Amino acid sequence: MKIQIKTQKQLLIIVPLVIAWCFDLLFWKKMWGVSFPILTVLTLAGGLGLAAMQGIRPHWRSLLLVIPALFFSVMTVFRAEPFTSFINVVFTILSITILAVSFTGGRWWLYSFTDYVEKGFHFSLALITKPFSLFTRAPQAEGTPPAVEKAGTGKAILRGILFSLPILLVLSALLASADLIFESNLHGFLSMFRVENLGETAFRLFYILVLAFFLAGAYLYAYQDSGDTALRGLEKPGMPRVLGTVESAVVLISINLLFIVFVAIQFRYLFGGQANIHLDGYTYAEYARKGFGELTAVAVLSLLILQSIHSLVKQKEGSRNGWLTSLSALVVAQVLVILASAYMRLALYENAYGFTRVRTYTHIFLFWIAILLLVTTGLEIARRTRLFPLAVLLAGVGFSVTLNAFSVDANIVRLNIAHATAGNTDLDAGYLVSLSEDAVPALAQRYLYGDLPAAQKDLVAAALACKIYELPTEEDTNLLPWTSYSFIRAYASGFLVKLTPQLEPYTVQIDEYGAAYAPVGPEKVYCFSQLID
Repeated sequence: MKIQIKTQKQLLIIVPLVIAWCFDLLFWKKMWGVSFPILTVLTLAGGLGLAAMQGIRPHWRSLLLVIPALFFSVMTVFRAEPFTSFINVVFTILSITILAVSFTGGRWWLYSFTDYVEKGFHFSLALITKPFSLFTRAPQAEGTPPAVEKAGTGKAILRGILFSLPILLVLSALLASADLIFESNLHGFLSMFRVENLGETAFRLFYILVLAFFLAGAYLYAYQDSGDTALRGLEKPGMPRVLGTVESAVVLISINLLFIVFVAIQFRYLFGGQANIHLDGYTYAEYARKGFGELTAVAVLSLLILQSIHSLVKQKEGSRNGWLTSLSALVVAQVLVILASAYMRLALYENAYGFTRVRTYTHIFLFWIAILLLVTTGLEIARRTRLFPLAVLLAGVGFSVTLNAFSVDANIVRLNIAHATAGNTDLDAGYLVSLSEDAVPALAQRYLYGDLPAAQKDLVAAALACKIYELPTEEDTNLLPWTSYSFIRAYASGFLVKLTPQLEPYTVQIDEYGAAYAPVGPEKVYCFSQLID
């Protein structure tokens, strides 16, 4: 049973305001922690709850998007590495946005890129325009006095607030005198209303209202407009197909000829061994150190070119389309060889210089772009190219899940220490210091149980000493609100506190320039480092 229009409007104003206010309470001048998954749950619960109260049923396929939204939001508590955290936030927001856009229609899995652009534009417009409908007078049912009831309700609420204020003041004073923590929190709340905090309070009130306004627009779009299931290229005209099959074949043949030459060189040199490289005056490391980024870009660009051709080519039956499919498959096969070349170059570079974040991201990305290329070929053969955007979305989710499961910083620690132990590279303790809390458990485990050579154990100990130096004091920790709790920060801090007595010889000192360092014999490991690629 649907609720009355007046109540519906009231709730569509109140619920976004409450969620926006919670955003302020969770994030204003606070470290991120469980606050982000809490906000995600509040946003989803508010939207689904309002829909249920209005008798609006979301499509089951759209509800599937709740799963990645919750997963990626929760992973922000378990991962501190910056890029992984960024990806988690992005995919949380993306999942919620697609849920809103397809709330009642449920056909998001069939969206083309044109559909995403079109619906994204309409959704963005709705965030700005739709909330205004909440402040216009709705048609009244017969026999209902239109303005009197609203005015009476508003006055009653105002009178209730006025009656409550003196009661709350008396009770708050008594409770503050009974509990010091409550008194401190009450003073913190009341300090917002001092004259010197007036600008800050006004700014916070402003962005709360703006967030609530946009959130109301998102809910309204989900309830009113997400049932439009007509898709470009199916029920609505798609992009005009302007390429002929001959022109498309010429483009694909040209790309294939270029790739054939490049792949032949790769088989002769990179896949042929180090001796061939020396013949042309290059060392193996010099040949491999440059190019894996460019080759990855070639793979992505080739994928986009193939999809553009198949989206723009005129539809014809017969052998010509078969030729295009064959030529596309040949391009994909050669791109896979190029990806293998990029992977080998990256591996050689890492053997010489060690692992970094960017190199680790590239490793994982190469794997998922290869899968996407194979899936794209299968879709082309099966004549299901419309599912390519879905394949891209799933590959993106797979890449993000892998980053979370892999724990980038922790694996950099393990791999760099293993390479250094094997004599392949020198251990860069400064780089280990620059990594996030994700790296601390791996550093601690290698220090305690790694059976490392003395020199490397000293460097690991110095890195851990720098991490101990960066720990917040007990007083700072006590001041952190519970919303800033992060599992990985707490887990890392537990390791560091336990290791503090053992790492006393490496206690951080300050040099004559004010820089912090951990002593390793006559050497110094400084507690800061600029991240490298």
